[in-house]
Amino acid sequence: MILVAQNPYIFGDRFRTLQRKANPLGKTLFSIIVPQHEQIVRWLATLPQVDAERIALYGLSYGGKTAMRVPPLVPGYCLTICSADFNEWIWKNASTRAPYSYVWTGEYEIFEFNLGNTFNYAEMAALIAPRALMVERGHFDGVAPDEMVGHEFAKVRHLYQARLGIGSRCAIEWFVGPHTIHGVGTFEFLDRHLRGEDR
Repeated sequence: MILVAQNPYIFGDRFRTLQRKANPLGKTLFSIIVPQHEQIVRWLATLPQVDAERIALYGLSYGGKTAMRVPPLVPGYCLTICSADFNEWIWKNASTRAPYSYVWTGEYEIFEFNLGNTFNYAEMAALIAPRALMVERGHFDGVAPDEMVGHEFAKVRHLYQARLGIGSRCAIEWFVGPHTIHGVGTFEFLDRHLRGEDR
């Protein structure tokens, strides 16, 4: 069974107004997304054809942001795949020199209060551990240069392999392609982990 959940980041700028309305309340767009995922996992676990111990989250682009931010708060996900988003987040938000920076885009809602002072993607991954985590990265993805993605992922690999001794639960697939799901190494990763060979 495959469930494709749609988060509220659709309809152009309409979802961005949710972020602006949430911020004065001390909330973010993920204050809406996290309860949505809690309910999805709760509902899936009630279905007879679903193994509640084998529910994974695979997110592309903004869905990749969700794949990094939701599982630390929704333990029902046993595995996470972040596609076309994993990055050195503080640099991505703060640089006024890099063409990849959010400073130069129309995504005005993207800045999350105090996130850079608390979590980057490696720290989000640490909150997902010891569950399986994979990153899918196209060499020509405009999210960031390979060097920045590799820099941040190296910290995750160090945690999983050197510190926790569970290196097989952590992977990155580099492929020649743009901002898209590649679906080769990630499908193998899903198959291996969801079948229970490395759980």
